Amino acid sequence: MAAPHPHPDLVRALARAVRGDVQSDATARALTTMDASNYRRVPVAVVAPRDAEDVAETLRVCREHGVPVVPRGGGTSIAGQATGTGVVLDFTRHMRGITALDPETRTAVVEPGVVLDDLRAAAAPHGLTFGPDPSTHSRCTLGGMIGNNSCGAHSVAWGTTADNVRGLRVLRYGGGRPLHLGKGLPDTPPGLAGFAEAHLALLRTGFPELPRRISGYALDALLPENGPDHARALCGSEGTLAVVTEATIRLVATPAARALAVLGYADESAAAEAAPGLLPYGPLTVEGMAADLVREPAGLPRGGAWLFVETGGATPAEARAHAGRIVRAADALDGTVVTDPAAMRILWRIREDAAGTATRMPDGGGEAWPGWEDCAVPPSRLGPYLRDFRALLAEHGLHGTPYGHFGDGCIHVRIDFDLLTERGVARFRRFSEDQAALVVAHGGSLSGEHGDGQARAELLPRMYGDEMVGLFTRFKDLWDPDGGLNPGILARPARLDENLRFAVLPGRPVDVAFGYPHDDGDFSAAVRRCVGVAKCRTAGPGTGADVMCPSFRATGDEAHSTRGRARLLHEMLAGEVITDGWRSTEVKDALDLCLSCKGCRTDCPVGVDMATYKAEFLHHHYRGRPRPASHYAMGGLPRWLRAAAPFARVLNALARTGPVAALVKRLGGIAPQRALPVLAPLTFRAWVRARRAPATGPAVTLWPDTFTDHLSPEAGRAAVRVLEAAGRTPVLPGRAVCCGLTYVSTGRLGAARAVMRRTLDRMGPLLGGPVVVLEPSCAATLRTDLPELLPDDPRAAALASSVRTLAQYLEEYAPEWTPPRLDRPVAGQTHCHQHAVLGDAAERRLREKAGLAGELSGGCCGLAGNFGFEKGHWDVSVACAEDRLLPAVRAAPPGAELLADGFSCRTQLDQLAGRRARHLAEVLAEGLDGP
Repeated sequence: MAAPHPHPDLVRALARAVRGDVQSDATARALTTMDASNYRRVPVAVVAPRDAEDVAETLRVCREHGVPVVPRGGGTSIAGQATGTGVVLDFTRHMRGITALDPETRTAVVEPGVVLDDLRAAAAPHGLTFGPDPSTHSRCTLGGMIGNNSCGAHSVAWGTTADNVRGLRVLRYGGGRPLHLGKGLPDTPPGLAGFAEAHLALLRTGFPELPRRISGYALDALLPENGPDHARALCGSEGTLAVVTEATIRLVATPAARALAVLGYADESAAAEAAPGLLPYGPLTVEGMAADLVREPAGLPRGGAWLFVETGGATPAEARAHAGRIVRAADALDGTVVTDPAAMRILWRIREDAAGTATRMPDGGGEAWPGWEDCAVPPSRLGPYLRDFRALLAEHGLHGTPYGHFGDGCIHVRIDFDLLTERGVARFRRFSEDQAALVVAHGGSLSGEHGDGQARAELLPRMYGDEMVGLFTRFKDLWDPDGGLNPGILARPARLDENLRFAVLPGRPVDVAFGYPHDDGDFSAAVRRCVGVAKCRTAGPGTGADVMCPSFRATGDEAHSTRGRARLLHEMLAGEVITDGWRSTEVKDALDLCLSCKGCRTDCPVGVDMATYKAEFLHHHYRGRPRPASHYAMGGLPRWLRAAAPFARVLNALARTGPVAALVKRLGGIAPQRALPVLAPLTFRAWVRARRAPATGPAVTLWPDTFTDHLSPEAGRAAVRVLEAAGRTPVLPGRAVCCGLTYVSTGRLGAARAVMRRTLDRMGPLLGGPVVVLEPSCAATLRTDLPELLPDDPRAAALASSVRTLAQYLEEYAPEWTPPRLDRPVAGQTHCHQHAVLGDAAERRLREKAGLAGELSGGCCGLAGNFGFEKGHWDVSVACAEDRLLPAVRAAPPGAELLADGFSCRTQLDQLAGRRARHLAEVLAEGLDGP
């Protein structure tokens, strides 16, 4: 249920006028209430235009109805400028094309919704790239970068977005023909021609000289000695002047080879003071961060703060030599040069994830927020500024972890503001006023990258003075006399302490089933983890080990991203746009395509755990009423399989009978395209009982999970052989045990608790020693869901801490054992739950010892337990498999061993590719027999 729509006539008029998508439902509005800032404003509708004509029609209809318009790209703005109360223009769905790319002139013509990485991929074959590269490069759009005048790590070499824009086509809220803006072009709104000439003295003296001055309007671009360049003046205007429908941008040559000099310093001030001295060496980046931001300093040289100085060259040797000169010239405690691309990616990921990582304080994990995310001072002032900044934080009793673009004097920081109470918000305002004064005292800019938005625009008079801010307002009025574009931003700004997104959340924790130990048991705090940096919105075929977010990559729909689902849960708790709480169909529909892969638990920089939130929601949503058939059929799978075990052969024969199989699938809510799994005629537990093997060494508990026991006993038998070969005696619990996975994934949390308690009772004396779990999803459930659903039972924590994968156990408890040498290539997939919860480092090392060469793909297979079997999920399940798993298997060399430790992954490969994959234990056991 949703609140009544406030502008039904507007929505009908938009639907008649626009060929693109017009959405005014609660889901669309809830998804766009926030960006990556502290602010929240509820729009009345979302329009995804197909072309510039659609944009013009949207502006016309909104003007006639007196409703403002907010242009929006990837929604990763940190200052609140991508939120608004009117109609949101979403350019990411349709207007994301590259119209032209000319390697000769090194220019490209793009639509505003093109994602930066897509542009860079198109330019790469020509040895070109777009210079500005914010850390959100995999999901931010060129239109948003123009609106914010984005910069990124390479701005010391290639400048800001404004430095790389050659021309813009724009539309005004007030109508009229499209304007083509560029250096020397006469296209301007009426009344603007003499604006600069009337204020030459102020424009020539009123702007500080520094590389990262992003605050306010760039009116100095209108000076006659600078062009004038109206396209440059529009960059950084945050959607308040005109709507960009096309941009001509400059491309730059990318070095053929790169190296990374990593320099260690005693502290961040020492690193900051060293940064300007490196600029004459022509680096591509000079990035800095301190130890309090780095959770695992592996690969970093000695020090308490570091500079990342990237260099380029025509050859790897030239790039390395360039980096070596910088290491020798730098007055650093320690330094190293990294040239291996994989090692460089690992180090850069630490830096790029900082926007999310910094939202959790290193000591105790308290919340930290933007607001003073990207102030900039002259690089020569950065060291003193940081010392004063740290002192100001201490004076206000606040904490933050600065990092950023030290070569440009621009600092990012998240601060542990209390934005939930009146007292905390008042302190936020006092600090903001003092911080503005500090930045100005050092000759700096309130914004050095992300724009002023609502976070800082109120304080612009402190930087520019009232006269200049008055010119900003006049400039806005010449472009947008009706005030219809993004009101409350830059000109006549809203106060920095209003529209805060936390104000609408419940004042007390809501009643929940999970313990949420990392959020003090507060579901609202868990949902607040999502700050909107949108790493989950990376589309297209994934690479590397990351899993998040398979459903977004399959659908491209914000509602099916981790961020989108978190936004809907936020609005469910707020109760304004989504008004029926846990009964919300909007939230249910968005969570329906969540595969519960747990990828976000690790890949999200702030550790959003949507699998847990989904289980929590389903628990409340269906409380006291009937559930979908699949929740009973697949949610109760352990019970059904135990009952079916004595009749496995008969049931397998019936399952191969078309009408019977169709009936079973229809009654069980199973997708008709799926084949029913084959039941094991002899369960793993029965095989172990019949075997009666003598002890071969110290005992180890081998967990007989449901999938191994009833559907894949060959993996269990193989594990027994491997453990015995390693001198261990596998022991199974005396009675059937279950981790509760299927009950958790379907939100039957009461049943899950009962199953888990029964399991803990049955484990008895086996508790305390290591427990080898072969099925990664069951191991992850025992590690995370078990202690979070039974936080008051010490046995749950004991079992969780005892869980090991086979490789982890062998490495920790049988390090002397040498696996058989197999010497063959491998392909397949690391289970998503293993990646997210358990890690696969031990598996990698074991494969290497066994001579199993090659990497397994990341991502999610798309079956994901019950998800891929449920009716209505077939298309998304297949799309997820086609993202990485199936292409990796098709590309595997002849004779490659297909590895998949998860039963779901093996089933997906069998049913979609007709290929049999095996558990690592099976491959090792086979090798024990020799060639």
